[in-house]
Amino acid sequence: MATKKYVYFFGGGKAEGTSEQKRLLGGKGAGLAQMTNIGLPVPPGFTLTTEACSEYYSKGRKWPVGLKKQVEANLAKLEKLTGKKLGDVDDPLLISVRSGAFVSMPGMMETILNLGMNDQSVEGLTARTGNARFAYDAYRRFIMMYASTAMGLSKDEFEGEFERFKHTVVAKRLGRRKGESVEDTDVTGEELKQLCEILKGKYEKMVGESFPQAPMDQLRGSIDAVFNSWMAEKAVTYRRVEKISESEVSGTGVNICTMVYGNKGETSGTGVAFTRDPNTGKNEFYGDYLFNAQGEDVVAGIRTPVRLTELQKQDKKVYEQLMAVRDKLERHYKDMQDLEFTVEEGTLYMLQTRRGKRAPVATFRIAVEMVDEGLITEEEAVCRITPDDIERLFYPAIDTKIAKKDLADATLTTGINAVPGAAAGDVFFTASAAEEAAATGRRVILVRKETSPEDVGGMHAARGILTQTGGKTSHAAVVARGWGKCCIVGCEALRIDYDKKRMTIDGVTIKEGESLTLDGNTGQVFKGDFPLVDPKLPKEFDRLMAWVDRLRTVKVRTNADTADDSKKAIEMGAEGIGLCRTEHMFFDTQDRIDAIREMIIADNCDDRIKALKKLLPYQRRDFEKIFKAMDGMPVNIRLIDPPLHEFVPHDKKGQKDLAKKIGIKYATVKNRVEQLHEFNPMLGHRGCRLAITFPEILDMQVRAIMEAACKVAQKGVKVYPEIMIPLTMAERELEILSDRVRKLATAILKEKKLTKRNVPYTVGTMIEIPRAALTADKIARHADFFSFGTNDLTQTTMGLSRDDAGRFLPDYVDEKKAGVFRSDPFQVLDQEGVGELVKIGIEKGRSVKPKLKIGICGEHGGELESVKFCVRAGMNYVSCSPYRVPIARLAAAQQAIEDK
Repeated sequence: MATKKYVYFFGGGKAEGTSEQKRLLGGKGAGLAQMTNIGLPVPPGFTLTTEACSEYYSKGRKWPVGLKKQVEANLAKLEKLTGKKLGDVDDPLLISVRSGAFVSMPGMMETILNLGMNDQSVEGLTARTGNARFAYDAYRRFIMMYASTAMGLSKDEFEGEFERFKHTVVAKRLGRRKGESVEDTDVTGEELKQLCEILKGKYEKMVGESFPQAPMDQLRGSIDAVFNSWMAEKAVTYRRVEKISESEVSGTGVNICTMVYGNKGETSGTGVAFTRDPNTGKNEFYGDYLFNAQGEDVVAGIRTPVRLTELQKQDKKVYEQLMAVRDKLERHYKDMQDLEFTVEEGTLYMLQTRRGKRAPVATFRIAVEMVDEGLITEEEAVCRITPDDIERLFYPAIDTKIAKKDLADATLTTGINAVPGAAAGDVFFTASAAEEAAATGRRVILVRKETSPEDVGGMHAARGILTQTGGKTSHAAVVARGWGKCCIVGCEALRIDYDKKRMTIDGVTIKEGESLTLDGNTGQVFKGDFPLVDPKLPKEFDRLMAWVDRLRTVKVRTNADTADDSKKAIEMGAEGIGLCRTEHMFFDTQDRIDAIREMIIADNCDDRIKALKKLLPYQRRDFEKIFKAMDGMPVNIRLIDPPLHEFVPHDKKGQKDLAKKIGIKYATVKNRVEQLHEFNPMLGHRGCRLAITFPEILDMQVRAIMEAACKVAQKGVKVYPEIMIPLTMAERELEILSDRVRKLATAILKEKKLTKRNVPYTVGTMIEIPRAALTADKIARHADFFSFGTNDLTQTTMGLSRDDAGRFLPDYVDEKKAGVFRSDPFQVLDQEGVGELVKIGIEKGRSVKPKLKIGICGEHGGELESVKFCVRAGMNYVSCSPYRVPIARLAAAQQAIEDK
């Protein structure tokens, strides 16, 4: 039986893989293969597939059969192509070992550089290059990387040794006083040789054996380290936070490349660039460059880099080469790219290309401008936008009403504005402290010297991130940009004392728990907690959303209970109200609360009607405002739904106060509240069951709706009220209530000397009980429309209480525990179960009434995959909260494109 192919070679102008094999080769491996195939200067090498990683884990962290032979064969091929041999004494081949998953996970997994260095090859490299400093710096880096990455030793321990060496041996030679800075580049070749011996001694002391000298042992250990990093806590946390399912990504690829060196002097360097500005989307080359440095120096933020314009000034030829690569990659991938490159003694090498992470404003500008440039179609532009892109458009900004003098007085310093927006909150200096504080509801600013992948939990919890070092492509900037977090880096005036939990900037001390405000647009840091406001949408947003609206085939409504919510929803593109919850109106003022409570406490029909008459004018005025705000758009109003016990006080003081207000005995109130108690109120006396028992409640609400509609219609405003009866489970139930609604509505129209032509109302029901979906053909006989209430339909179908399931549902979603569901079914519609009932309900309902209007009104109506399901199922509209309306519009358009 043939052995599975685990290794793909690239080099000499051709590669075995292509960009289409991203899932197999990982993003980095596919990018290296494709750059090689299109003729870009890529150091040769080979990629171990994600399948190799997956099988490594399935075999108990052992290499699959055939992998060792394939690695050895491809290494031999690489040695032949380069004319060098791994570990050779005279002219050694040195390689890098890097991770690269299908989904970009910046900084989450491991990299090892300069593999092949040992006590003999370092001498050969010195002789070959005539540069002892370069050779021993490469060896020093390899020892430190291998120790921390392959062996899991403390990175801080080895960096501490380096710092001590610099501030003792090197500082003494330079005549530097205590506290004066010593740069890495100040260390000579001979000193680096001494340092390597110190580092190897530390390794031996910590591991109990000498530092490995055999290159194949080094390679095996490094490949294992990259495989193992797939399940490292920081990588697992990143996938959890980013909602990357383990079933979608099987493991990481391992990319083994010939080393190229940016630390060979001032004609060498390393950089990270974006083909367009990732913050604004402007079509200009954007990035960071470090002269005489290796790649990890830029990403780790160890040194503050310069802009690419400095490279243009000092090496115009390389810069022009880079510009040509930029143009070629954008035209090939038809998207903004994130590039990593190294310049070795004036020669450019490309190390990576991938889709660049970008700020929300940039996402829209890039998509629209690429359509204008003819690179992509309008449909492709729409499909590139994600719900997160839309949500993150609404970055807060510092309120412009704040006096400039106040801001000036509070200004501490200015750093590099890595990610736009603003954030205000309490300062914390560790990821764990930030997470703990955020869990209690505090707004958090995470402050670090530099962030590392171990900090991702705290970064995600924080509103904003501030670092002392790094540039716009450092770890902090890349991760923060992907999450839409305000981020300021390279704040060189910042000093942090982790032990004392405080920071200082130019003599001003901020202790943990005190407030800072960050302006990610300018890079300014302010002392104190300044108010923030939402920003304006970019002009490209409206243009792209116009394409969205042209493409989609279903309407998008909103869930709104007030005129203000309705107006906001219209701004967001809503085309009607899909759910107006009348019970929310009862909590608006104390008078309303008192009136609804008086109605509930009443023990006879006359007293209930008396109390309902107090509520009628409130409800009528509310509906008038909503009808005016919606001005000709449909308004779906759900009659009272929650159980009555939710409206009454359950404490002794509250019950006594109520008794006094309505003029009855405390004992009467207490007894009535006890009577209302239910063991399972979700399945109790609520929804249409209240209207069956107390039809006078339905009468008041229908009167309020119809009188408001008539009044507004008489003023020339078009109104389309949809009266919705909740929680129907039987045909007879809906027949009784819909007949009553229609009879009363007709009578009110007659009172106002109007007809249904003036106020074309409809009557329908929510489908939120499985029995209603299964008998939808019968229920449809009495309904003008169906609205699927998937929040309750999920509860009743799955036997889950939304209020209680939070205690155990995370385990059902966590693939490391049970992995029963891919997503929380209250956030993403359960298409296999609940979705099947929805489809049955639609099919049965339309078997009786082919033109039956059908929508959804749970928050599933604003979730991408759920909306796509609704479109496929044949619904007429979806409805969601105002701020999710653009997401629903996008999802509907993307499904329409997929249907084509």
